Amino acid sequence: MSRLPKKLESLSRRVGAMLVAPSSAQLQSMLLLGGFALLFAGLSSPAEAYTPASNFNDDRIAEAADVIMTYIHGSFGALIMVCSGIAAILSAAFGGYRAALGLLVVAVGSFILRSLVSTWFNDSTMKSI
Repeated sequence: MSRLPKKLESLSRRVGAMLVAPSSAQLQSMLLLGGFALLFAGLSSPAEAYTPASNFNDDRIAEAADVIMTYIHGSFGALIMVCSGIAAILSAAFGGYRAALGLLVVAVGSFILRSLVSTWFNDSTMKSI
């Protein structure tokens, strides 16, 4: 039986060691190459679910959003704003600054929710805006 030359034998041992127990740098490079392969495969073809000829009816969604906006804009939104504002003041007084900041966001958010929705989303189908 003929033996492999020394360089080829050491190379085969190194490759075998890499396949059995790769080092941290080798794992990182394999993960990086795998990530690039997934990214390339995902970007190489357009999305299959995209159908520009389809027509979407969002009347029920618009009605539900309109009901929610009506509640938030009315007395329920005022109740949420006042309660969370008072809770934010009490929480800050007792040292819960993280909770106070969250409650402050809820209070201000309930006050300006309708204008945020009209700024960032298409609200042309909502009736009472």
